Amino acid sequence: MASERAKQLAAEQKAALKAEKLRKKTSDDPKDWGRGRQFIEAFNITRQYDKMLIPLMIGAFAVILAVFVVLSFFLSPWWVYVIFGVAFGLLAGMYILSWRAKGAMFTRYAGQPGSAEVGLNLLPKAWIKNPVIAVDRHQNLVHRVVGPAGIVLIGEGQAGKVREMLATEAKRHEAIKYNVPVTTIVMGDAANQVPLAKLDKHIKKLPKAIKPSQISEIMARLKALDGSRPRMPIPKGPMPTMKGSRSALRGR
Repeated sequence: MASERAKQLAAEQKAALKAEKLRKKTSDDPKDWGRGRQFIEAFNITRQYDKMLIPLMIGAFAVILAVFVVLSFFLSPWWVYVIFGVAFGLLAGMYILSWRAKGAMFTRYAGQPGSAEVGLNLLPKAWIKNPVIAVDRHQNLVHRVVGPAGIVLIGEGQAGKVREMLATEAKRHEAIKYNVPVTTIVMGDAANQVPLAKLDKHIKKLPKAIKPSQISEIMARLKALDGSRPRMPIPKGPMPTMKGSRSALRGR
């Protein structure tokens, strides 16, 4: 009886593993992808928006390989340097992809509602991201991140309306902040705005104001604040998470 039960359990486990493997194989969630698929997806997306990607990758590979081939004429064993040339050439190509993917990602989502999330997703894990905490019918948005600089509110859309929304949100957050700074940022390309391509760097450069141990308490207070909001419709359309490409951007 025990043997039959063990066989049944083993069969169930095998079926579960097979189902999970199939789910990951057909999944659209980058979290389920292996490194190879993430690299391929990042490459395919980047080349659509960056026509120089392939020439630069090939050029970098060829230059590095040529250097090592020349060295192989003078050093021995020659084949070791050829292997090194191929390996370092491939690394150079991957570096080019990582470098160009970021610009291609910004190009892809520029001007779309929610594009600030692209920049926010490039922030390190020390920052807790809450995209789209406020939105109006014209798709002006306010996002929030919490991290070493305290609470940072990011607005995108029509500058005048966004500043009004940020002012309103800043007052709400200041009511529960308890000596935690609240910083507002308008994302855009005009004067006194932060471009999408520089958003993550701008936030990381903000002065440190809180300790990591304070974040849990801040998030608890913010959860209560968010719970008191009326539900707002999230704008329809693609929200730019680009998780697969971020792995390439950061070089894993």
